[in-house]
Amino acid sequence: MSSATTLRDLHVPGTPLVVPNAWDAASARLVEEAGFAAVATSSNATAAVLGYDDGEQAPVDDVLAAATRIARSVSVPVTVDFERGYRLAPAELVERFVATGAVGLNLEDSDPATGRMIDAAAQEDFLAAVRAAAGDALVINARIDAFVRRAGTADEQLATALDRGNRYLAAGADCVYPIGVGDLDLICTLATQLDGPVNVGYGQGVHSVADYAARGVARVSFGPMFQRHLYATFARTVLPALTADRNPFTA
Repeated sequence: MSSATTLRDLHVPGTPLVVPNAWDAASARLVEEAGFAAVATSSNATAAVLGYDDGEQAPVDDVLAAATRIARSVSVPVTVDFERGYRLAPAELVERFVATGAVGLNLEDSDPATGRMIDAAAQEDFLAAVRAAAGDALVINARIDAFVRRAGTADEQLATALDRGNRYLAAGADCVYPIGVGDLDLICTLATQLDGPVNVGYGQGVHSVADYAARGVARVSFGPMFQRHLYATFARTVLPALTADRNPFTA
């Protein structure tokens, strides 16, 4: 069984794949050592480590190199937040991405530079082309940005997410990710009315993984949450100590 097949099969509605988001080889190894079945990355967290802002500001070569290091450092499947593909044509995108050793990727449907939603038909065609080039070698998680971009009223956002989600699944996506959804009733509606596995973000812990499982969610991810927590702890402890009139590294 290939790693892509393993990752794909882990997306079970009601028994969600929980994938903490890493940003380098060391954090990826920690995720694996903790017993998780797969490792995800966060574009925001990866960009920060590389010295760039999120939104495809990091050079694609650097992002692919980072993905390669992470994939080589663990034995579990790796899925990468690849924003909207860094302006690569589908065939080149697949060729270069597969070479990293990662077997899954997120692809979003808004323009990172402007925040505007991509035309639904254009995104559908893009996903279909990526699927055609990849075959079964990649697990495609198609992000739906209707909620996070606040595209219309609440009812319009839901209608857009349902329409786009089902179109993306029909185009070959393995899973859809309506990012920015936190309401449990809304999540249940999405999981019920979308024709495939649904990924949700954990958020700030308002709801538990069990809450999401009970609504039929198939994947729970965390974005840059863990990196931000770690760096905030670093800032609160190490930096004040370094400015104090003592050596923090001696008793």
